[in-house]
Amino acid sequence: MNAKTVFMGYTRGDIVNFAVAIILALVIVPMVVKTDYWYSSILIPWLCLALAAVGQQIVMGYAGQLALGAAGFMAAGAFACFNLILRVPYIPFPLALVFSGLIAAAFGVLFGLPSLRVRGIYLMVATLASQFFIIWMIDKFGWFKNYDTSGIITAQDIVIFGKPFTTPLEMYLVVVVVVMVLTVLAINMTRGSTGRSWMAVRDMDIAAESMGISLLKTKLQAFAISAFFCGVAGALFAFTYLKSLEPVAFDIKLSFKILFMVILGGLGTINGAFIGAAFILLFPVLLNSIGNNVFHGAIDSTIISSIEQVVFGVLIIVFLIFEPLGMAKLYDNIKQKFRGGSAPKDKKKRELDAASSEAG
Repeated sequence: MNAKTVFMGYTRGDIVNFAVAIILALVIVPMVVKTDYWYSSILIPWLCLALAAVGQQIVMGYAGQLALGAAGFMAAGAFACFNLILRVPYIPFPLALVFSGLIAAAFGVLFGLPSLRVRGIYLMVATLASQFFIIWMIDKFGWFKNYDTSGIITAQDIVIFGKPFTTPLEMYLVVVVVVMVLTVLAINMTRGSTGRSWMAVRDMDIAAESMGISLLKTKLQAFAISAFFCGVAGALFAFTYLKSLEPVAFDIKLSFKILFMVILGGLGTINGAFIGAAFILLFPVLLNSIGNNVFHGAIDSTIISSIEQVVFGVLIIVFLIFEPLGMAKLYDNIKQKFRGGSAPKDKKKRELDAASSEAG
């Protein structure tokens, strides 16, 4: 039985979860976390990459399009934001962020066109072209880098309503507000008619088309919105975490990392993007901590890195075979157990067992 909605399609549990997230992110974390390291090296990159993973979830988890190249769209958003602030006088950072996402969305539509003809691994190879083309274009034409020859450009300060946001805490607050707004928009889309169209195309595109759903509109819409999220994430990633812009920071490794976040977190789940991003970022930190504190540095860093890759590979295979919904599903199961609840199937089984015992 579905929970009753109380406001704009949201259930009471949704509103409670959202309120808890706001209090936790905007009140508890600033009160508890006092070191800049946690903001600069953990929380900010986690939120930025989780936002990019939400974009990847839209095109891959909901629309079912096997796309690769999220880092390319992140690069488009990052360099677009840099040039907008550089060349458009007095443009507010939030407006530059929106236009950066729109520019990335235009690239998403362009490289989403092959999805109308090919699918599966062929589509992945076709969309991979976006990764190489965007990076090549930024490297080839010096205008995008303001003709800087050093290869690394320092990002401008974030200024909103005349106030610069330069400290790690201030930049964290900017990132968390943007991520919250876009996450709510993503949830709205996935629960509405747009999300239902995406999932219909994902499950069986021929049947979806026979029901009147336009494959052209639905697929390109998914690619555009996905690229928009990745573009905004790329701009935030460059301006708050890297504090610089260089094309090599958005290489193919980052695209694969975002893909792994989606698979491990759980395909077709928004919270899976955040869980997967947290795991991908924190697991290497945990391994290095074990290597330094338990083995006192006796294990070489290359061995630790190899262990990390092996664990990621094994987990991806295990989740794809046994639990496609990934860690998000495991998290829901744990919540259900802590609440003392059980699945409807188990409840029905208990009722049948009770009826049998009474009959006996």
